[in-house]
Amino acid sequence: MSVSAGAKILVVEDEPVINQAVTDRLRGQGYEVVQAWDGPGAVQQFTATAPDLVLLDVMLPGFDGHEVCRRIQAARPVPVLMLTARDDEADILVGLGVGADDYLTKPFRMRELVARVGALLRRVDRAAELAARPTTADLGDLRVDAAARRVWVAATEVHLTPTEFDLLLCLAASPGVVLTRENLYAEVWGWPGASGTRTVDSHVKALRSKIGADRVRTVHGVGYALEPGA
Repeated sequence: MSVSAGAKILVVEDEPVINQAVTDRLRGQGYEVVQAWDGPGAVQQFTATAPDLVLLDVMLPGFDGHEVCRRIQAARPVPVLMLTARDDEADILVGLGVGADDYLTKPFRMRELVARVGALLRRVDRAAELAARPTTADLGDLRVDAAARRVWVAATEVHLTPTEFDLLLCLAASPGVVLTRENLYAEVWGWPGASGTRTVDSHVKALRSKIGADRVRTVHGVGYALEPGA
């Protein structure tokens, strides 16, 4: 059984076979699952059932998964795992920009999907732990307020998605120290031992676009560090 057994998951997928296969697997793991097959139906089900996590296909009838994600995140922040048929960086960054936490490229293995779902549910608890860390202020003109979950660059407030904020908070806890992708996945997503995923890289790219590319240093083959004096 999953460590988060009993959590409610909304599965949004217009292909009936995939939708049912995912639903059956998640129910077998002990989750409560509700289903939707199009954009409007997804928003309606989200409002009616208040799920703990949303598994969301990008290509949907009515309006696409990006619009669904934008609408539900505006109503109530919730972990979102997006499913995409294209491993295209631009599409992935759009999804992350509207509030998705992670993504899987089709075709995917059910075992990996279940692992990602479990990691995202654990991340909710990890976010609370990260927020309990002291406010980081000694980062040049970058200010991070952990308790208020607010960020400023040169006195201008910057809007970050929940995952971008948690990633920045993790890096800011050890300015100048290189954290491996595995470290970041364990700290931010609560998935120790994760490897072979570009999720961290995609979120770092999105974070750089908002706080400045030179603030996050890449150490090729290792990981990332937040530059305190950038």
